[in-house]
Amino acid sequence: MLAVSNPSKSFIIGCKESRLTSDEKSFFSNERPWGLILFKRNIVEPQQVGDLVAAFRDQVGRQDAPVLVDQEGGRVQRLGPPHWRRYPSADTYLKLAQGDVPQAARLAALGSRLIAHDLRTVGITVNCLPVLDCPIEGASDAIGDRAYADQPEAITEIGRSAAEGLIEGGVLPVIKHMPGQGRALVDSHYDLPIVSAEPGALVSRDFKPFQALRHLPMGMTGHVVFSAFDAQEPVTTSKRVISEVIRGQIGFDGLLLSDDLSMKALQGDFSERARKIFAAGCDIALHCNGNIDEARSVADSSPELTGDALRRAKLALSMISAPLSPFDPVEASQILDASLALLS
Repeated sequence: MLAVSNPSKSFIIGCKESRLTSDEKSFFSNERPWGLILFKRNIVEPQQVGDLVAAFRDQVGRQDAPVLVDQEGGRVQRLGPPHWRRYPSADTYLKLAQGDVPQAARLAALGSRLIAHDLRTVGITVNCLPVLDCPIEGASDAIGDRAYADQPEAITEIGRSAAEGLIEGGVLPVIKHMPGQGRALVDSHYDLPIVSAEPGALVSRDFKPFQALRHLPMGMTGHVVFSAFDAQEPVTTSKRVISEVIRGQIGFDGLLLSDDLSMKALQGDFSERARKIFAAGCDIALHCNGNIDEARSVADSSPELTGDALRRAKLALSMISAPLSPFDPVEASQILDASLALLS
């Protein structure tokens, strides 16, 4: 992988279909988004995905331009059968290991290494995983089985191994949803969660996995209000939470992405949403739904990638520049399948 080369703007964008439209090609060429994120609507089969990824990189003029996906396993899996295997949900690894956290971590690393192999084969270089949210009883199922466990120590150990499996396969992990979305009672895709827990409870539980894995290269905010820190703004648009909690208390100095700006937890037009996330301290705006009119508004309000954000972006991409170690995907699949068979 090369370092960040041609100047780019501080946003990641989605596209509408399985091939770039002429409008999208022109938009990407003129606006130079830092990256592209793919969803099921963009996925048909391996050759098509590889062609789509290559077309995006050609338009922005950077062969190292990151291409992202949410390939967690379980109900959040964009590449699936018949061309890619179905992966277990995050909480399955601890069940497979019968509560043995180190064994669950080894299985999660294996699953992530297999996912990385799938992704790198078609040119995808960033996976929005691991989910480090620590769910509480009664919370929205927006996280649910996407969490590795319900205790921060287990989440940390399994999440660390999952991230390492991706990096070993040449794919960057993204820790999410900072600084923790496990207490949300509503789904931020549709409404704004408000968490009223005291700071001490958040520090001792919700923030711990993120603090432990703060060395990882990329993170994603959650659209959640933590009233103990900022009663008005969700994390994504809260300068106080980003500076005092994510950058300060947690100590994360990696590249910070917003969660999707098109989610209903946020308010205002898309220019306003983008302006607010940059004013709050996010490095990169994420817009996912492929609506090019909304994307133009995000692009208009996204600055060129410079300063600390550019430094963090370069550092992140440098972590996947080394040659990959030998890996046998057939053998790895057999090991994972044997473990899954024991659970059925």
